[in-house]
Parts: sequence; structure tokens; C-alpha cells
Amino acid sequence: MEAKEKERLKGLWEEYLDEALLQMLFRGPREKERLIKAKARPLLLGDRLVFQVEEQAGSQVFHKNLTKSEAEEYFTQLMEGQFGQCEIQSEKGWAQALSSKRGTVTIKRKQVQGKIRESSPESCRRLSHNRKKTYLLEEGIPIPFLVDLGVMTREGKIVHAKYDKFRQINRFLEFIDDILPHLSRERENIIIDFGCGKSYLTFAMYYFLKEQKGYPIRIIGLDLKEEVIQHCNELAQRYQFHQLKFYPGDIASFEGVSQVDMVVTLHACDTATDYALAKAVNWGARVILSVPCCQHQWNQQMDNDLMKPILQYGLLKERIAALYTDGVRAEILEHCGYRTQILEFIDMEHTPKNILIRAVKQGRSKDNLRQIQELLEFWKVEPELAKLLQ
Repeated sequence: MEAKEKERLKGLWEEYLDEALLQMLFRGPREKERLIKAKARPLLLGDRLVFQVEEQAGSQVFHKNLTKSEAEEYFTQLMEGQFGQCEIQSEKGWAQALSSKRGTVTIKRKQVQGKIRESSPESCRRLSHNRKKTYLLEEGIPIPFLVDLGVMTREGKIVHAKYDKFRQINRFLEFIDDILPHLSRERENIIIDFGCGKSYLTFAMYYFLKEQKGYPIRIIGLDLKEEVIQHCNELAQRYQFHQLKFYPGDIASFEGVSQVDMVVTLHACDTATDYALAKAVNWGARVILSVPCCQHQWNQQMDNDLMKPILQYGLLKERIAALYTDGVRAEILEHCGYRTQILEFIDMEHTPKNILIRAVKQGRSKDNLRQIQELLEFWKVEPELAKLLQ
């Protein structure tokens, strides 16, 4: 697609990507094995306007939230290579963009009579409604473990100082909600949570899957701290979460099960994440959710003469190491037959360690081994996950 055609699309996005947008529908997929359809809508997260994109690939549905500038670039990419049509419904009117295989863009518009303000009261009400719908654990319904955590009052109201924690829990459950088609309703699903810690997300996962969605599950939480494990087991008994058990143990040596459906590892430090990912691959887990932390191994090993002027700055070296560590992890999982995404777990304003790796087993191995090897040679590193999976 030529630059002038992209500029026409950009002008369309700039006109309609605001609070008055009702929804955008992308249709006419060019390749059936990729995205079948996509849609977007505006959403208020706190005081921040974002655009929530829902993509469907086969039976899988994925969500992500984009800023306006990110959405403009991403929607242009969708029209450039994946879809032939985009329909826009807005309080301002109706618009349609058509993209031919040659990259020619045709735009049609139908404005409503009169001018509608971008922040009309109707828009605000709708956006507020959308915001409430994004929370899978609803405010106003008291949930015992959230009350004990101090996130909720006994009446079900969110404690103001704990609102970020409430959002984080719901954000985590959104990732799980997306992968529900990969869990069975006919048999028990075994889920392992490595490095579960105080386990507020583990309890949320059990409550969402078992109590709300009715999935037959058994969740095993694993952590090195025995006093934490004892406390979590006491809480599980108190809440009558009978299929939730916690055990003291190390990720690398855990042999308690022979088959696992989903592996969760949140903030497992440095190579502990690699051991968890390797375990998941060897078990043939259908789903992997991993929030890595403290990527020391790359930081200690990486060396490249060309990059030395940049690597002399400790902060930059640390961040480069973290990004390359997780990027290579994702590519290794792709090579092992997983469709892998790297997503934002929580807002950057809360922590820079906010990357979540979500991998869904699809069976087809990506032919990327040579590229991975060249990348490792460039940085002179030997990451733990590559060694564990040979």
C-alpha cells in the first residue's frame, strides 16, 4: 500500500477514533488461516481513553487495549494486509473503508444531521458502562478472598487505595477468559501455578474458573516458602476451594503430576521462569501464562563490540537484556508449537516489569531456529530455556 493511501486511512482514523465511536468492524479476511475478523470499541480505563481490540483467529479470541496512536497504526496494518473492509459506526455517523488487493483505498461516509460533541453525556454513560463490563469480578458483589485481602469491603465495594490491585486481578482474569476454548468441560483440567506467593491471583483464578464459569479444574500452587504455603492452604479450606492445594517445592524439581493443561508463573525470578516454561512444554500444556522477572542471566552474559557504547549504561543494558530475554523465550515457544503473544499485564506507570507471555499450543512448529541461533551468537549468550529444551 502506497504512502498516500495510508494517509487517507490515517485521516479516517483521526476523525472517528474518539469517545463518540460505537464500534469498528474489520471484515473480508484475505487469509483464512490468520485473523477471521476483528472489532474495536472505545473504553475508559481510569481517566484514560483506549480502544479495545477483539481479534478472532480460528476458535481463539484475543483482546488488547491500544492508545489512539497505537490504534491508528495497527488498524492501518490490518487494512494493508489482512482485511478488505472496515465499517465504522459512530455517534457522528457511518463510514466504510475498502482496500483492494492492489492497495487502493476507497472511503465512504454518511454524517448524521447536526454536530455531535465528542464528549456528549451519552458517550460518557456508554463508556462508563463499557468500563464496568470489562471487570470480570464485579464491584458490589462481596468475594471472601478479596475482602480478606482488603481489596473489598464486606458490602462488596472496592477500597479506594486497592483499586489498582482490583484492576490487576481483573486484567489477569481477562487473559484467562481469552483461553477458555482451550480448557475442557468434559474432564478435570490440571493447572500449575509456580511461585504462587500469597496467591491472590491463584484464588482469583480458581474462583473465576470454578465458581463463575463452572469448569472442572484442579489447581496446584507451588512456592518455596513453607509458611506461605501453610497460610494459603488454610485460606483454601476456609473458602471451601476443595480443588485448590498448595505445596512447598522448587520449580526445577517438581514431579507431582505427569500431565498439565495450563501453567501459570508470575514473577518467577530470572531462570526460574525458564524452568517453568520448559516444564510446561515437556508436559504439553495447552496454555502458558508467564510474567517474567529479573532477567539476570542475559545481563551477565551479553557482549557485543558493536553495542558496547550502549551497554556501558547499566540501566539501558538491564532493559535491553530483559526485552531480548523475553523475546527469545517467545520465539523458542513458537518453535515448540505455540502461538505466542507478548502483552502488557498492567500499566507501565505501576511497574516496568509488566510483560506477560501468553502461549497457546497449536501444534505447528515455527521454522525460526536459524534466526534464534544467529541472535544468540550476536549477543554471545546461552539462555537457560534453550539449554533446557536443547
